[in-house]
Amino acid sequence: MSGVAIVDYGINNVRSVKNAVEYCGFDPVVTHDADAIADASHVILPGVGAFGDAMINIRARGIDEILERQVREKGKPFLAVCLGMQLLANTSEEHADDGVAHRGLGWFDADVQRLMPNDPALKIPHMGWNMVAKERNHPILANIRESNLAFYFVHSFAMRCRDAGDVVGFAQYGQPVTAIIARDNIAATQFHPEKSQDTGIELMSNFLRWNP
Repeated sequence: MSGVAIVDYGINNVRSVKNAVEYCGFDPVVTHDADAIADASHVILPGVGAFGDAMINIRARGIDEILERQVREKGKPFLAVCLGMQLLANTSEEHADDGVAHRGLGWFDADVQRLMPNDPALKIPHMGWNMVAKERNHPILANIRESNLAFYFVHSFAMRCRDAGDVVGFAQYGQPVTAIIARDNIAATQFHPEKSQDTGIELMSNFLRWNP
């Protein structure tokens, strides 16, 4: 196996994720090729941009089917980042101007909704460092002190899960913000671990050594 596949669906910024994986001592491949993803031991789905555009590209390249086989059927360890995490939801209201929500991969019973903090002084997008409070332990957080769970966020929308058991951690930004979700071999973060300095690198390293 080649190690780590970073999924490239054409509009996601993969460079910072690739750099972080290399810093952890791995040699990742950036790809949307089915064989390369099948050959990898771990898969990462980064995310930057709009939900609808991302899903169009993912479906056009057949990446949804590749991930279904490798992650959901074969149980390969999988980490989704920022928009990548949102793509795991049923739907997103981002740019759903005609009232019809965009359809996601539907791996989690959740919808993506615009952030609406109860403090008008808080700006959207939510950009910057924020503490994450654990709801439960998870291997990607192994050996990270709760006092060090500060990560870098950039987003205007967030996932709302119907199953509380899927949520590993919340941030607070004038409302509870789902920050980490996980189930079986799948984990995802709303924040960018690859931009979260030492703690983010530790989380990435935990994921890359995770064998669920």
